Amino acid sequence: MTTLLAVGDIILDEPDSDSFFEPSRSALRGADAVIGHVEVPHSTTTVSSSTDVPAPPADPAALGALSRAGFHAVTLAGNHIADAGAEGVLDTVRHARAHGLATAGAGPSLAEARQPALIRAGDRTVAVLSYNCVGPRESWATSAKPGCAYVHVLTHYELDHASPGGPPAIYTFANPDSLDAMRRDIEAARDRADIVVVGLHKGVGHTPAVLAMYERPLAQAAVDAGAHAVFAHHAHIMRGIEIHRGRPIYHGLGNFVTVTRALTPDGDNDSPERRAWAQRRVELYGFAPDPAMPYYPFHPESRNTVVARLDVDDQGEVRAGLLPCRIDDRGRPVPVTREAGGEDVVAYVRDISRRAGLTTRFDWTGDDLVTITQGDQR
Repeated sequence: MTTLLAVGDIILDEPDSDSFFEPSRSALRGADAVIGHVEVPHSTTTVSSSTDVPAPPADPAALGALSRAGFHAVTLAGNHIADAGAEGVLDTVRHARAHGLATAGAGPSLAEARQPALIRAGDRTVAVLSYNCVGPRESWATSAKPGCAYVHVLTHYELDHASPGGPPAIYTFANPDSLDAMRRDIEAARDRADIVVVGLHKGVGHTPAVLAMYERPLAQAAVDAGAHAVFAHHAHIMRGIEIHRGRPIYHGLGNFVTVTRALTPDGDNDSPERRAWAQRRVELYGFAPDPAMPYYPFHPESRNTVVARLDVDDQGEVRAGLLPCRIDDRGRPVPVTREAGGEDVVAYVRDISRRAGLTTRFDWTGDDLVTITQGDQR
């Protein structure tokens, strides 16, 4: 049996990065392979090339905290990876590897960004692929430009009644050529590894239950092509979980260690982009961060989070699960047991899965592990 663990978004932009993993360290170190998504560049460059609210690069040395916490691989294909330009992309890959982390999803060219990270898990090989599904285009790699691997998702707006300027119906779907490229990558990875997992940076930010039209078909296509599991992130909040053909799709693993002040307004010296975002965040998503936690500028519900667990037996059969966690007042994910807050987290995951139209069953196996299966909710 091979055990993999995966977590969602990671931002290490506060001092003493190791301390944020202290509560979860023992749980992470109990697996054969541990995977997380690094959200921002790690570089000393001062270049900023973001077309949105920029994510300033974090200290490259902070990546060492991931290795020391038990991580083996990181996915990098996300909307902020190129916020510090080509240099930031290349620095992040270089520093992650220097700290012993295999990387997937970013590189000096698109061909290299699409290559899987290959890690040993006991006597088996695990391939990790990573794709950015949310843009911006500036983050995408090309044959001659550093950046990330991606699946191009298209958005179509259509009025469903005779009312120009009225609210449209929104249709989203993956570009067929882009979807085929992802399928080919997964099929190729199956020839090189015993287990294949796919990270998708997807979904609507800060919105727990709603799945955009493209999300389930895209994630299911990855499983159909041979992925043993799909681990998604980007929304900075937990989203539903489903089982497709016996294999799990975690539509959003939410935040893990995500400590940063980059989205917190800083008085008169602040950038106009950040001030505008702080106002727009309330309008779009209906929340303002807890002022007592300026290093955690996210939705209050995002403090519910999980570690995904994947057990793969010698015949390739998959058993899916999760370890419930709560993010404490210091921004640290803390594993919680059934009797000490874990049931509240699991109830939350059940609820957002149900509201997303997913028929998934969650059953406790002991005090700290929940098994996920297809079927009526429990």
